[in-house]
Amino acid sequence: MSVLGVVSARRRWTSRILHGVLMTGLIVALTPLVLVLAYVLARGLPALNLEFFTTDPTGAFFGDQGGIRSAIVGTLEIVGLAMLVSVPIGIALAVYLNEIGRQSRMAVAVRYCIDVMTGVPSIVFGLFIYTVFVVGGMAAGFAAWKGAVALSLLMLPIVTRAGEVSLAMVPDTLREAALALGAPRWKVIGYVVLPSALPGMMTGGLLAIARAAGETAPLLFTVLGAQVTTFALDQQMNALPLQIFNDVRQPSSALVTRAWGGALTLILLILLVTIIARLSARRIRL
Repeated sequence: MSVLGVVSARRRWTSRILHGVLMTGLIVALTPLVLVLAYVLARGLPALNLEFFTTDPTGAFFGDQGGIRSAIVGTLEIVGLAMLVSVPIGIALAVYLNEIGRQSRMAVAVRYCIDVMTGVPSIVFGLFIYTVFVVGGMAAGFAAWKGAVALSLLMLPIVTRAGEVSLAMVPDTLREAALALGAPRWKVIGYVVLPSALPGMMTGGLLAIARAAGETAPLLFTVLGAQVTTFALDQQMNALPLQIFNDVRQPSSALVTRAWGGALTLILLILLVTIIARLSARRIRL
């Protein structure tokens, strides 16, 4: 057997072993996720029906306990408003850090603040908004927009870091080619760099939305919750994490089942938003 043949066989075996190790790691990593999804599906599926999605909770422990319509609408409103605040600011910060500031003192300071915010527990953001806007200031009291501000603070470091990494992965040759053609810097960033980094930014935005949609602590200190469906952002509002938190603590088995149904609805809602965002990104790139 030639030396080339021996080396090729060794490489094939090495490739097979590494492939097996990677597949084993992937299965081990996905097993808890699959088990959790299967358990939530088994416990929450019995609660799902038309009335579950079209009625508000009644607040009763016995008899007609209602559905989670107000929680679904409230989650969409609060997370949607938080996304409108955090995503533009996060992308702007990412562009500044990677395209303009880079290693300047201001960029280093901003990057340090973003890193600190990444490690702050979500309840701290809720307590901050509670202290500033709920028990202090002229607009004291619980309100949906205050929950959105707390969630936007939670989402901001995720969007910024994901955006910075995505922009850093764009090859410098693209920037150099556009600049060599005489395009101004802002056009290079807007028409060449940002579209190339769009998939990574989209992933970061979806991770931030998924994180914010499942948070309960910031909403307990800012939104508090409500029973009826409302579109007024300056009033208390219901949300899926709050509804799940309240229902799962009740002694009634029907309310606990509604909590599992709310958890399953939250997972399906995030999955639906992810699919829509992916399809929209693909259409934009085409």
